[in-house]
Amino acid sequence: MAGWQEKRPPATCKEVVFMWTVVYISPNRVIAEQIKSLLTNEGLLVMLRPVGIPHLGDSGAVEVLVPETEAEEASQILTENTPV
Repeated sequence: MAGWQEKRPPATCKEVVFMWTVVYISPNRVIAEQIKSLLTNEGLLVMLRPVGIPHLGDSGAVEVLVPETEAEEASQILTENTPV
C-alpha cells in the first residue's frame, strides 16, 4: 500500500480554475490593453480574447475578461474611470 501514497500529489499542489466573465468589449487591441492596465493596477486578474475575424489583427474587437468573482468590482472600476 505504500506505493499508493507516493502517487498522490503533494498537499501544497493546488490548481485554481476560474470562470471568466466578459466585462468590456473593446473596438481594438490598443484600447483593450489600456482597460487591462487599469484593471490590473487595481489588483484584478485580466485576460484579453480577440473576437471575430482573426485576420483583422490588432484592429479587431477584443473582449476584456476577469474572473467571475471579480466581475462586479471590475464593472464598478470601469464605470468610475470611463468618460461618458
